[in-house]
Amino acid sequence: MLSATTTNASNGHLMAAANNNSSATTTTINPSKNTNPGQQQQQTPHEVSEIRLNLANDWKVLSSIHQMLVDEKAFCANPEEWHEKIVDFVQPEELKNLIDLKIEENQNYTLEQIQNICQQVIRYSVKTSHGRFHNQLFGQMDPYGLAGSWITEALNTSAYTFEVAPVFSLIETEIVRKVCELCGYGQGDGIFSPGGSISNMYGIVLARYRKFPEIKSKGMVGMPPLVIFTSEESHYSFKKAAHWLGFGVDNCVMVKTNDRGQMLPEDLELKILEAKAHGKVPLFVNATAGTTVLGAFDDFSRIADVCQRHDLWMHVDACLGGSALLSYKNRHLLRSLERSDSFSWNPHKSLGAPLQCALFLTRHAELLPQANSTAVHYLFQQDKFYDVSYDTGNKSIQCGRKIDAFKFWIMLKARGYGSFGRLVDHALDISKLFMEKMKRRQGYRLVLDDYQYTNVCFWYVPKVMRGQKEDAKWWEKLYEVAPMVKELMIRQGTLMLGYSPLLYRNIGNFFRMVFTCFPVMQESELDFILDEIERLADSCSL
Repeated sequence: MLSATTTNASNGHLMAAANNNSSATTTTINPSKNTNPGQQQQQTPHEVSEIRLNLANDWKVLSSIHQMLVDEKAFCANPEEWHEKIVDFVQPEELKNLIDLKIEENQNYTLEQIQNICQQVIRYSVKTSHGRFHNQLFGQMDPYGLAGSWITEALNTSAYTFEVAPVFSLIETEIVRKVCELCGYGQGDGIFSPGGSISNMYGIVLARYRKFPEIKSKGMVGMPPLVIFTSEESHYSFKKAAHWLGFGVDNCVMVKTNDRGQMLPEDLELKILEAKAHGKVPLFVNATAGTTVLGAFDDFSRIADVCQRHDLWMHVDACLGGSALLSYKNRHLLRSLERSDSFSWNPHKSLGAPLQCALFLTRHAELLPQANSTAVHYLFQQDKFYDVSYDTGNKSIQCGRKIDAFKFWIMLKARGYGSFGRLVDHALDISKLFMEKMKRRQGYRLVLDDYQYTNVCFWYVPKVMRGQKEDAKWWEKLYEVAPMVKELMIRQGTLMLGYSPLLYRNIGNFFRMVFTCFPVMQESELDFILDEIERLADSCSL
């Protein structure tokens, strides 16, 4: 009998396993009684046979997962459950002791043990669908979106060809068509991407290809420096894109903003002229629809005028504020969006689609495949038996691509996009009411007098700090309040909202509350949030 593990002398790990008679890694090859002389038959290892025989039983773990999530209060969609902790927070070293994180070569946990581990993971994770989770730009999930996400995960296919994703390919095409119609792009094009940062990068790639199509084959060698422009309030993904795409972070130019956080078109034009004077090539301008901290919307019309004068690509980062596209009362926030060349939108933010759900759209119908496609003869064959225009994967930078369109589509089918427009308007209305309540309470101060979107940024001045001289030391102490309150929120599990500084304005930490479509907030919940901030802040030792 010849041991298969001894046939590869270079593999010391397998040899060690063989020497230890480890049945988990040893395969034997025996002469078969039913074959001709010289032929051999490979015997299946015991562990492999056991997995094959038990596989149907292993699938039973799925039937318990939903109940486990319910039992551990992972959703807390009902306001009556909002007294439950958002997170049972423990420090990293303690968490390592609570959950067996190690990966071993030969583990064999029972179904019950695996269920227990899953329960522990759920128990110590943040319940982001809890009605009092307001920590990020997203909040509670739409249950229809989660249902769609479960279906796509179970079907486990990829969005590169109609062949492997027939229904999903049509669904993505329909969403792209409808959103292009809503934003005024007409016969535009688009694709779902792995997040807003990648969507923004798509815009830069298309801008570069349109101006320099030879870049696809020749690269950037010998080209003058290309420059992209974005506001000092914009998302950091543009600096990362400048690095990844070979522009260099120094060629991602920050444009000044006004007091509301909106890009100044006059400073944009000045910086474009400065780049030209230094022998650089201005390429791309990003305008923002809903900045990360202040929720500001740039003036797209004036920025489009500047881009038109200088022949620059205009992109709109609407990852946060793109949901205003569906609004009835606040659609004006996206006025002149149709003049842009591309935009990005994340329905997983305001609308409650499960992470991730990110769209990139462009009004240039053929540019995505032109810029990104390549000959892939094993996947995108042109002699297939169906219409290969539905094989959309070749216009993506990815190969394997998750089916993110379906969860958004099923949400739209369940409610109609009009309902989401009304939910967006409600979130904006409730954010204004939140500000009015703060103005009527002692101790609250808004960072801005008003906000364009659902972001509300503010300070709370604890009682012990009131009536004191508001000098530099006083402000330094006030900047410590938000982090201290945040820690108490998480340790007690009662509430989660974020805080942020605006360092380029020399402003320290303040609270940032972002309202989303889900949970559908009522006035009484606003009082709870303010009461809880006061309770925690006034208990701090300053």
